[in-house]
Amino acid sequence: MREPDRARPTGRAAARDVFEQVRLGYFRLSPLLRRLIYAALLIGAVGLALGMGWSPLNAFLVTLTLLAFAALTLRFPRAAATLVVVAAWVLLLPVFQSLYGTQSSSSAALTLLAVPVAGLAHLIRWVPPWLTTLMALVPAAVVALALAAVSPGAALWAAYGVAAAVLVYRFVQARQARAALAGTEQPARLRVREGGHPVSASGEQAAPPPISVEEALGELDSMIGLAPVKEQVRSIAASIEASRLRKEAGYSTEPPMRHFVFVGPPGTGKTSVARTVAKIFYAFGLLETPYVVEAQRADLVGEFLGATAIKTNELVDRALGGVLFVDEAYSLINSGDGQPDRFGAEAVQTLLKRAEDDRDRLIIILAGYEKEMTSFLSSNPGLSSRFAGRVRFPSYAPEELLQITELLQRRRGDRMAGDAGPALLARFEDVHRRTIVDELGNARFVRSLVEAAAQARDVRVVGAGGSPTTEDLVTTSAHDVAKAFDELTARFRGYQATPSLEEALADLDRMAGLEPVKRQVHAITAQLRVARMRQERGLPTPAQMRHFVFAGPPGTGKTTVARILGRIFAALGLLAQPDVVEAQRADLVGQHLGATAIKTNELVDRALGGVLFVDEAYSLINTGYAGGDAFGAEAVQTLLKRAEDDRARLVIILAGYEREMDGFLATNPGLASRFSQRVQFPSYQPGELAEIAELLAERSGDRFDEAARRDLAEVFTWVCDEGLIDGLGNGRFARSLFERAAMRRDVRLAALGGGTASAADLTTITSADLRAAVDELAGR
Repeated sequence: MREPDRARPTGRAAARDVFEQVRLGYFRLSPLLRRLIYAALLIGAVGLALGMGWSPLNAFLVTLTLLAFAALTLRFPRAAATLVVVAAWVLLLPVFQSLYGTQSSSSAALTLLAVPVAGLAHLIRWVPPWLTTLMALVPAAVVALALAAVSPGAALWAAYGVAAAVLVYRFVQARQARAALAGTEQPARLRVREGGHPVSASGEQAAPPPISVEEALGELDSMIGLAPVKEQVRSIAASIEASRLRKEAGYSTEPPMRHFVFVGPPGTGKTSVARTVAKIFYAFGLLETPYVVEAQRADLVGEFLGATAIKTNELVDRALGGVLFVDEAYSLINSGDGQPDRFGAEAVQTLLKRAEDDRDRLIIILAGYEKEMTSFLSSNPGLSSRFAGRVRFPSYAPEELLQITELLQRRRGDRMAGDAGPALLARFEDVHRRTIVDELGNARFVRSLVEAAAQARDVRVVGAGGSPTTEDLVTTSAHDVAKAFDELTARFRGYQATPSLEEALADLDRMAGLEPVKRQVHAITAQLRVARMRQERGLPTPAQMRHFVFAGPPGTGKTTVARILGRIFAALGLLAQPDVVEAQRADLVGQHLGATAIKTNELVDRALGGVLFVDEAYSLINTGYAGGDAFGAEAVQTLLKRAEDDRARLVIILAGYEREMDGFLATNPGLASRFSQRVQFPSYQPGELAEIAELLAERSGDRFDEAARRDLAEVFTWVCDEGLIDGLGNGRFARSLFERAAMRRDVRLAALGGGTASAADLTTITSADLRAAVDELAGR
């Protein structure tokens, strides 16, 4: 019996989740759309009734009743449940009339009992009102039925009395439920939250320990890195001390700044600094306790309007006297579905009111990423005025990450081998160059790395057998660190083994033809390497061009060279990954103004850390429109802004035919200035096309015989002399010719009976196969 009992709440929870998803989808619809749906259902019901020969009036009334009940259920679920109970009570009217007589007022009075009971049930919070109504009416009905034969009047008064007694009982139960929630759940929550108020075994909060200002500031100074944060916090402490001295001197003074915004990437110590700020204000006597209550959106936002204000106020009440730290505060305003977030807005309004009303007993710190927090603060004028103090947290430098690693290892009783430190520092420098240290999580990543390296060491030591020494049990080697680092970074988008610069350039050199392109790419690589060496030695380094124009006919390897260029930038640590996101006009331009900027920004976000390759970029400006191409112009403006804002994390390559690209670049001065590095791709020559065809055959395990090679040279010479190669697609034409020739060979061998063919026959393309492919491509 125990297993089903445990499973039953899970089923109810799942049903409740489904119901809440339905409610969420319902309220995402606009009021006009909801009314149209109601009207369509009413019309459909009447039409169905006419078709089935039913009464259209009855169908209309029944459908209207059901729709009204559905709307009530979605808007006020508890009221709808209570209504079901009341409706069931009204159905007892014929029973009451049979007992008391149709002319008696007692039956009507009993029926009306449901109205005050339901109303009072909804005034008793903390217990379900529909259950309260049911618990009051069921014994009332039993008493009324039992005493009806004795005395109708006594039965009526007894029913009302029983209902009143049940309501009083439920009121007592509600008070007990609220006391239990306040007395057990909240302290338990504070116990499990790091930095919360400590709770004694008796359930009472322990008295806060004495803390001096010097101790609090010393704790701040002991943190690794965060120099600008430490300077700002010391300035706050100095402001508090100056305010105290002015007050002692008899001057009127404004209370020091009380609410703050902490902005910065994850894992940069925002929560730790919040605890230090709490101790500083406590040491100055401005707070009653040095404790921090941490919260997120789920701790402030309720399941329905009205509940959010209650939940937020209860959270603030728990934090009174200390600090309330709201992490990822921008999640309070969730506008992702295009609809206003009424629940989050209610939490913000309540938080703003309490921030003002309790400013002498509370510090509120809102924390999150800088870009999202800036947008969040601008969503409400009260936020920016009440949370004027902004503390910016920088990412950790490689040396600081190494210091954090060593500190965490010392706390564990571990240490690194002599060669592990330099190897780990090199890896930290790599992720820092590739600007993915924030994505990895800064100090949070280091904590995971220390634990994973210790696990790798334990596996290595135990697997070696024998009796390990004490030194073996506490020392992590460079191999342990490398293994842990590779395992952790494999989970994050954009981090993979650093591509080799030599391999990337070797792949470029192996390409057929494109000699001027190869020379230019080698020159770009040399320029980037020298700039990096100057930067490492502290020498002045001019800004390097990171955006390019690839101009040339189709099929000349522009996409392939773009991929190689991405690998070169990644190998030099200038990009997080060598990935190339390919796009055309349709990937940037939306269906209406405003949507284009969103679509373009989303595309750039996907490409961040790598290369964005926009093929046929000139199609962004369609000169065929009489009034101008507003959509394409919006995409270009957005692309230009992101090219400048994200130049350290992105390479953009615009590609297309030379003449069209010249016209496109001339349409906007910003294009020509930001995309001044041009790589010119020439058409392939006959010998280069033959080389491409033979390379493709070699990769597929095939070969051309001597006659087929002569035919290849003849075909490619003819199309180049006639000026047809650009229209045929250069390298694409060579690929198509090889694939068709291979297919003709397979058809020929199948017709002869493949069972007798030798290995040479199965892999050799003959002159006849090639000529058949040419005829097929020419449409003969």
